[in-house]
Amino acid sequence: MTAATAQALARLDEFLALSEAPPPGTDRFKLKVKVRDGNVTEHFWVIPFRRTETGFVGILANEPEEVHNVVLGQNIEFTRDDVSDWGYTRDGRQVGSFTVCVMFKRISKEEADTMRDKYGFDC
Repeated sequence: MTAATAQALARLDEFLALSEAPPPGTDRFKLKVKVRDGNVTEHFWVIPFRRTETGFVGILANEPEEVHNVVLGQNIEFTRDDVSDWGYTRDGRQVGSFTVCVMFKRISKEEADTMRDKYGFDC
């Protein structure tokens, strides 16, 4: 997971530039961010998001399981330091989402294959 996050962060500027001027056939630009609640940290997709003067703001797209200080659909503010992954869709296929590809190794082959087919992952 650490390597996947490092890979995403190494290309974050490229992704952000693309999200600000999306080419034809691209959509669903998203950032994965960490949210802390005391000593507990959980990662969430934020869709959509936009830049602000101090970082970013966007809508939490996952139901919390570990933290209790945010809810699904909540507008949250975060900084670049909170970002752990990014992704978008190009011609119906997922680009980025490096941490999701790591998770495929931890679930059953059937579940991974279903997610690949349903959401267009190529990892």
